[in-house]
Amino acid sequence: MTETQERSRTFTWSDPVAGAAHLGRRSGLDLMRAMIAGELAAPPITSLMDIARMEADEGRVVVELLPQEFHYNPLGTVHGGVLSTLLDTAAGCAVHTTLPAGVGYTSLDLSVKFLRPVTVASGTLRCEGTVLQRGRRTALAEARLTDPANRLVAHATSTCLLFPLNLPT
Repeated sequence: MTETQERSRTFTWSDPVAGAAHLGRRSGLDLMRAMIAGELAAPPITSLMDIARMEADEGRVVVELLPQEFHYNPLGTVHGGVLSTLLDTAAGCAVHTTLPAGVGYTSLDLSVKFLRPVTVASGTLRCEGTVLQRGRRTALAEARLTDPANRLVAHATSTCLLFPLNLPT
């Protein structure tokens, strides 16, 4: 029988409803920058994933993640779902930075290509999302996930549906 060492993890997050109240009342870029500055709470997924850092400009978002054991799959590498979530976050948030107040979005699709395995030894991953094209109803974005040596680890493209938000008056 194999002996295992138990590990534990505790994390906290802010009430997502409080942050959602600002959605649609500010431009997407304003909202993202307010979260980065700590003026608004980041969404709970950032705590769950342990996303370390974020930066945002119009049409571009960068998020960083230090791979941890709790990200692992049974093969001893970071689960593809974790990497996909990081790619989806960067691509979707890049689209969000281009939206005026009163407009929301949702992902229509995400196509991911995994190019390298990731472990805790990989170091901090950098994921850059950029908007390739934005129309009135849809936006196309890509996200590139790189390791500290700037090698491409994974790549994704995402189409987002844009829609007016029904805000209470």
